[in-house]
Amino acid sequence: MFRLTAAVLALSLAAATPAQAEGRIRIAEQFGVVYLLLNVAQDQQLIEKQGKKLGVDITVERLQLSGGSAVNDALLSGAIDIAGAGVGPLLTIWDRTNGKQNVKGVASLGSFPYYLVSTNPKVKSIADLSEKDRIALPAVTVSVQSRILQYAAAKQWGEKEFARLDKFTQTLPHPDAAAAVIAGGTEINGHFGNPPFQEQELAANPNARIILNSYDVLGGPSSATVLYATEKFRNENPKTYRAFTAALAEAAQYIAKNPEGAADTYLRISKAKVDRELLLKIIKNPQVNFSVAPQNTYGLAQFLYRVGAIKKQPASWRDYFFEDPVIAAGS
Repeated sequence: MFRLTAAVLALSLAAATPAQAEGRIRIAEQFGVVYLLLNVAQDQQLIEKQGKKLGVDITVERLQLSGGSAVNDALLSGAIDIAGAGVGPLLTIWDRTNGKQNVKGVASLGSFPYYLVSTNPKVKSIADLSEKDRIALPAVTVSVQSRILQYAAAKQWGEKEFARLDKFTQTLPHPDAAAAVIAGGTEINGHFGNPPFQEQELAANPNARIILNSYDVLGGPSSATVLYATEKFRNENPKTYRAFTAALAEAAQYIAKNPEGAADTYLRISKAKVDRELLLKIIKNPQVNFSVAPQNTYGLAQFLYRVGAIKKQPASWRDYFFEDPVIAAGS
């Protein structure tokens, strides 16, 4: 797996070729423990293993991007087949491709609480945010962190004020945002991140505190980060698609049974500099669930429709996810 800079991404998108026939899958992921299912699948070659069961030799290609906008651009250009990003970017692209590429969710990567962390001693909640604050998140107005912040603002000040805090946000990859928050001394004094970056910030900077928890905004545990694809890829590669979802389900079972091994997998595959004990604490957190079935995503979808962020109103979560036995218990 390799990481693309903005310049390299632009070149790769320009030269992208359409998705090919059975036996090839190109996956884009971002940063953090939320991608552990993909890390386990890569480490144990589960997609290849499940492909062989279906009589297909699958070549898996991986790349790393930052932000839902970049991931969506890559998917629509044909540079990737499977996109890994937040529910917010999924809903955006589902809405915009309805009747065209028909992008829908493939599976969840699990349910994780996402924290808005601030180092400003005057900020105790989002009501205290001001022009003195700069909140880093992966994509302004598009990322799931941005959408959850908008949802929180709507609950605080009314839905007409849902974008009230957007002006305090800034696009920055999670690793860079975490480094800025931990070090201090920059204009970035807040970060709406994900594990393990948020936990690293809280552990390393005594001024860091949680001012917003995504579970509080969304009404409980929820799948914030998901995988999605075009209808074309799913229809033209049914065995590859089935092997991929089966591999995710197998990876989820492995993590549940072997958190220690899963932690070692994350460190080995991501090459992230994370304290192992901190990592294990995240994986074993009772609020964390590595389930492939989406959980509690519909409330955010309804909110985005009400404020006009998406034009098509989903009747349920099933409207923006492909039908698949492995995610049948979703919500």
